[in-house]
Parts: sequence; C-alpha cells; structure tokens
Amino acid sequence: MKPVLLDGRSLTRPQLVAVAHGAQVSLDEGALQAVARAAEFLAEQVRREEPIYGVSTGFGSNADKLLGAHPLRDGLPGAAPSGRSLHAELQRNLVITHAVCVGEPMSAPVVRAMMCIRLNTLLRGHSGIRVDTLQAMATLLNAGVVPVVPQLGSVGASGDLAPLSHLAIVLLGGGEAFVDGERMPGAEALQRAGLAPVELSYKEGLALNNGTAQMLAMGVLALAKLEDLLDTADLAAAMTLDAFAGRLGAYAEDVHALRPHPGQVAAAAQLRALLDGSTLADIAYHLVPRFRQWLPGSWDEPGAQALPFDIGWDWVPSSQRHGREKFYQRFKPFRGGKKHQPQDSYSLRCVPQVHGAVRDAAAQAARVLEVELNAVTDNPLVFPDKAAEHVEEQVISAGHFHGMPLALAMSYLKAAIPVLASISERRLNKLVDPATSDGLPAFLIGNEDGTESGFMIVQYTAAAIVNDLASRAHPASVYSIPTSANAEDHVSMGANEARHVLAMADDLGKVLGLELYTAAQALDLRRDMINAARDLARRDGAAAFAAKVSGAPPAGTPEHARFMAEVEALRAELAGSEPFHPGRAVGVAHGVIRSRIGGMDRDRAMDADVAEAVRLVGDGVLLAAVREAGRGA
Repeated sequence: MKPVLLDGRSLTRPQLVAVAHGAQVSLDEGALQAVARAAEFLAEQVRREEPIYGVSTGFGSNADKLLGAHPLRDGLPGAAPSGRSLHAELQRNLVITHAVCVGEPMSAPVVRAMMCIRLNTLLRGHSGIRVDTLQAMATLLNAGVVPVVPQLGSVGASGDLAPLSHLAIVLLGGGEAFVDGERMPGAEALQRAGLAPVELSYKEGLALNNGTAQMLAMGVLALAKLEDLLDTADLAAAMTLDAFAGRLGAYAEDVHALRPHPGQVAAAAQLRALLDGSTLADIAYHLVPRFRQWLPGSWDEPGAQALPFDIGWDWVPSSQRHGREKFYQRFKPFRGGKKHQPQDSYSLRCVPQVHGAVRDAAAQAARVLEVELNAVTDNPLVFPDKAAEHVEEQVISAGHFHGMPLALAMSYLKAAIPVLASISERRLNKLVDPATSDGLPAFLIGNEDGTESGFMIVQYTAAAIVNDLASRAHPASVYSIPTSANAEDHVSMGANEARHVLAMADDLGKVLGLELYTAAQALDLRRDMINAARDLARRDGAAAFAAKVSGAPPAGTPEHARFMAEVEALRAELAGSEPFHPGRAVGVAHGVIRSRIGGMDRDRAMDADVAEAVRLVGDGVLLAAVREAGRGA
C-alpha cells in the first residue's frame, strides 16, 4: 500500500481510514519547512524573553505564572537538578501529568488514526513543534507502535488533552504501547522502533496534546462504518419488501422529485436499483396465497409433500362485491396473503424518508469532519510570518481546541442511529407477526405440531438492542462540566459523543444483520409459496386447484359455476407465469446469506446462525458481494 502523504491540507477520510488499518505515512517536505520556521520563531521569542502562553507561562489556570531562569528549589541543600530548562520541564510535565485516562484501551485503528491526525494538523506550521519531533512520531506510527490510550478521560476542550498525552508520553519513553499485539512499556516500544526518547522543546507538549484528534478519529471511523451500514439498511429493507411482495410506487423517482431532500432521493434510487428485476414486488394481490398449516393431506405430489407449508385463498362471492365491481374486473376475486390496499405500512413505504434523513445526518457529519481533518486545533496559534509590532499579534490564544463543531455533529448521528435501528426492528417484527406479515406463517416456521418458536426471539434481541441504542442517544454535548479551576468553564464532551457513535454503529450493524437473517427466511417462504401455487396450477386442473380455495358455493348452482370459472382464471394466470423471484441485487444478497446460513424448516439452535448474520454485516462481505454484482450488471 502506497504511503499516505501528509501535508496538513489534503488529508481525506478514506486516507485516514487506510492509515488506521495499517497504511504508512510520509511527511511533505514543503510542510516541514513551515514547521521548522514556526519552531525557530518560538525559540527566538524565548531568547528575547517574551511572555508567551504555554511557552514561557504555565497552562490553564496557571497562565498567570511566568517561568523563571531556573527551578527555585535548585538552591536547596542536596537538590538534584533535572538538567532540563524550565521550558522543557513545563512541556514534559504537561504530558506526564495529563496521561490519566482510565478504562479499556482504544482499538489500534482509533489510536493510529489519532496519530495520523495529530501529524497532519501539526504540519500546517502554526504549532511551534520541531521537525525532529514530528518525524519521530511518524516513525513510531510507521513502525506499528500503538500507544495504550484508555478510553475515558477527555472532556473535548482543551481538545482531547488526556488521551493525546497517552500518545505523547510514549515518545518520551513513558507509558505503554502495543507492538504486534504485545503490550509493553513505552521505552521498550521505542527501542523496537529504533528511537530514543524525545526531549520536548518550546510548546511541544502543548502541540502534541492540545487538539481534537480522539473525537475526530472516532468520528471518521464511525462515519465510515455508518456509510456502509446505510447501504446495508437499504439492502435489508429491499429484501424485506420482496419478502412482503410489497409495492414500489412509494420509491418512484417522480415522487421524490417533489420533496428532494438529498438523502431521501438517494435512498429511493438505491431501493429501485436493489429491487430491479423483482417479480415479487408489485405482484397482483390475487396471485399471492397465504400460509396454511401443513397437514398430511395438503399435497398429493411426493415432492410437494416435503414442503413446510400449505397454501390457500378465500373466494369473494358475488354478493360481497357490490360497489367493488371495477376492482374485481382488474383483480380476481380471491383473498390470499396480500391485503387489498394500495399502500404498505410506514416501515416499508417510508424507507426513503427515514433512511434518507439518516443519510443527511451522515452527510452533515462528513462535512464537519472533512473540515476538521485539515484544521489547526491546538493553542496558542503561531503566525511567524505575520507583520506585527508585538509578539501577542503573532502568537495568539484562541479556541480551536474546542470540540463543539464535532460534538454537535456526533450528537446528530447519535440521534440518527437509533432511528435506523428502530425502523429495521419494526420491519423484522412485521415479518414474524402473522397479524402483519401478509400471509406468512407465525414466526416464519411451519409449526404444524405446535412445538416450534421459529424466529420469535430474534425480534426480542433486536428490540433489546434498539432500546439500548435509544438509551445512549442522549447528547453529551449539552452537558458541560467546567474544568481547570473554571479557566476552562465550557467544554464540548465531544470525545464521549464520538466514542458513543463508534460503539453504536457496531450495534446498529447487529440489528441490520438480524433483519437480513429474518428477511431471508421470509423471502424463502414467500417465493416458495407463490411458486408452489404456480407449480400446482401447471400440474393440475381447476378441480384440484379449487381444493386450495375456501368458500366454494354448493355444487350444481350457477354461483358454483362462476366460482369454478374464476378459479380456472386464477389457475391459468399462475400457470402462465414465469417462476417468481426477488430483485437481482436482493437475490445476490440472499444467495450469500444462504451460502453461510441454511434456511430453517424446523427449529434448531440459532446462535451460530445469528452470529454469522452479524458477521456478514460487520465484515462487509454481504455488501461487497452486492456492490460487485452491481458493477458487473
């Protein structure tokens, strides 16, 4: 993999994801010249004894303390001077005292992304760090050294101070790091990378730990997952719609031109593409039989006897057609699995509006993250080439470390993720509930002996995850807790937001995996039931076909003759049909699922099936197969 060139101005989200997962980096020579210029400028100001925040003063609530020439305690009897200047001691102490996070370590991709982000922002040349220090950090990243960064400790202003200190302390030979998965002291990790501990110079500690790298890294990685999950959600909805033999009108292009929210338009277009070629969607009502319990006498043919279902329709007598004659001229007078209504439930009909709104939330987050990727987020900001009378005009204390732009974008995603999970769970529930499944068996299992639960508890698991996601959706960004003796009296909590979003994206994938697992079973049943009716129609005449229709009038009456004529018309239409099948893309996804998880005619242990369904979504295997098929179409 070609190294990603960092210059402080052109880092993209895909490049950051690549570095997070192992790509190396290189540093742009032109950017390094700007870095060197800012470092030289700061050194000159120190020589001139100019008071500069974080360089010749303390930090935060200690900003009113100016550094002296040497430590005051050096004159005490028996004192052991550190050998560092107070300026160097200030920077070192900033890192070692701020590395106080707790909890489980962040994942290697998150930490690698944080290191890449920090390198990129420092390359802008407004931070005062030295070239050698940046190059040491790049070497650490390229050597595969992953500092141990516990998850909890950032309030999101002044940036992600504590987590970034855990990154920086390894450069100093402290802390801990993973190398090839092995956890070890930071000093040993440095040795393995061929590096000596770094002695920090003016403002370098502040440059290394003052920024938004944790929340940005987690946000970018979460959004990369979420963008794939949005496509997966559309796929799950499309498979569910095919399993319902649903209606496509709600996805039509001219419909969405009337309310052209970008995400909504995109979702509708994707659904049309996924369902292209389906002969189940928009099927005539009367062709769809409903499930009936299998009985030993349900089927005469030996092959058909192995089916896990029986099928049937109810005939609508002429006395019940008054005022509906025109409808029954278009549709034959049979009630099967598909209700005679012109619209599907919201969880199917409103997929473009709901999925599209989440797409728009993701697009807003992407805009914010892409700005932040190439922004300078530490403090103070150094402008070495700015014409000025006083150094205060060239070294400016500002607030770019404040994570609120990211925090609010992540809050939006936190609210959106449970919405996508919730509508997925509602579709899953609709599939397993015989009151809403349009003629499918209860819990998608034949259950002729009354011993089987089928997919009943799959919906419970989805419901539990949705509730958990909703419980975590409260925005952390609205609850600031002041820090640093109220010097930092308003913070963003953006790191918590991004951490939540990253974890919630994983759980959203589990819900979608459960829907796909369930929809594949429902699709098997719907397709097989309609095709069983087609096979019966092709194999037997109207008399045998009539046995599947309830409500026949007494034989020998004019009404019975009408009944038989209409049964024959239904039989002939089914017999003349091609085999029914889902959309091409849905068929590809269904095939991938069935290659890993067999259909279920009888109850069995489902834990391995569920785990595999979740893996198919989490590993991207299912989505990759559908995308590849789309490219080849």
